[in-house]
Amino acid sequence: MLKIEALPAFTDNYIWLLQDSQRRLCAAVDPGDAAPVQAWLDAHPDWHLTDILVTHHHHDHVGGVQQLKAKHGAKVYGPATENIPARDDALIEGQRIRVLEHELEVIEVPGHTSGHIAYFHDDAQEPWLLSGDTLFAAGCGRLFEGTASQMFTSLQRLAALPAETRVYCTHEYTLSNLRFAQAVEPGNADIAERLEQVIRLREAKRITLPSDLRAEHATNPFLRSAEPGVAAAASQHAGRPLATPESVFAALRAWKDTF
Repeated sequence: MLKIEALPAFTDNYIWLLQDSQRRLCAAVDPGDAAPVQAWLDAHPDWHLTDILVTHHHHDHVGGVQQLKAKHGAKVYGPATENIPARDDALIEGQRIRVLEHELEVIEVPGHTSGHIAYFHDDAQEPWLLSGDTLFAAGCGRLFEGTASQMFTSLQRLAALPAETRVYCTHEYTLSNLRFAQAVEPGNADIAERLEQVIRLREAKRITLPSDLRAEHATNPFLRSAEPGVAAAASQHAGRPLATPESVFAALRAWKDTF
């Protein structure tokens, strides 16, 4: 059983540190800054960083990779189609890797970037997903390189994973995402309840992650584009009828960009 700990970075990033406490081994996910990881290792001198997992090429996810690899000799995994510094293993759709004795499946999820990948650990009791900047708590990533169609398909793939899957995304955007979700579905009681919980957590300066897919299905508008109320709200905002869940998603994403 791995412990997964959030190391805050920059203003709203989280570097996830996967920890095997029995063997004192750890792996860092999307270390955009080496300092938080190095500070943790300095405070735990009997631990060793063995692996670095990268979801996409943006600097706030890869900026610390080379420094950490040079110091600790960690193996670097990342998407094959993106320029990942110091990458050792270029990953493609469906590939399986073993990290800290846990098998992870690589899922290609283009949209935020053209080659973005996610890592899924399929465990019967507690499956978990490292979703990078694709699926957020109550939201999704902006479309910097991919298309709305690509992101829609990527999110549908992640949404099809088991409902109990814990979602480890890489930004503390939950509060602003839920405020948008409430604008889309003002009558959704699940969104209202989750928003209250998140407001309390943030007032106490506590993290709102991880999420899980059951909560996302109930409160994330980007996974709810087939819901009639979501489609109606997106159509009204767009000023035209939207006939498909994909067109609803595209309108939601454009709406959120200016919300």
